[in-house]
Amino acid sequence: MNSELLLPYQGKVVKINRGGPEAKEGLLLEVSSDYLTLLTKDEGLIYYSNTHIKSVTSNAKSMEDWDLEIPEDFTFKRGSSFVDLVNNLKHMWVKINRGGPEAVEGVLEGADNNFVTIINNEQVINMSTFHIKSISYGLKLESTEEENNNDNNDSSNDNVKVSSNNRKKMSNKQKVAEIIEDLT
Repeated sequence: MNSELLLPYQGKVVKINRGGPEAKEGLLLEVSSDYLTLLTKDEGLIYYSNTHIKSVTSNAKSMEDWDLEIPEDFTFKRGSSFVDLVNNLKHMWVKINRGGPEAVEGVLEGADNNFVTIINNEQVINMSTFHIKSISYGLKLESTEEENNNDNNDSSNDNVKVSSNNRKKMSNKQKVAEIIEDLT
């Protein structure tokens, strides 16, 4: 999908694709030349290659109903192109494609315009860069409700849990506006 068609949705809650494992709903944080950045409640940040986006549906519910707290110092990986972004995830645990037979998880060893190399246990997986629909890494935010339920639980996962002490007293809409302003 052309990035110019996606720009009006930046900063809004949207659903990417209509169904299947690649369909996700979330906050469209950034539209780049050949990829977009979607912040989801359940999987954190997901980067989609524009080549594989079939549809975008805007969501009628307001940002205020979106109960995911965005911390004041929220940052995420970026790149000048999709391949550059993937290279910025080098040596991180990534998930490529959301489901189906081509879903892969592992440590990203490297990427170029032709192949991405992922290491998972004793396997070295070379995947065609063109066939990557989406990629995500360990960064994940927790919703307000989940955070309150998990305050007393020690979890030993690879996801980043952001302390509520790092949050500004402002609405999600204001936080999103600040993130998007920082991107421009």
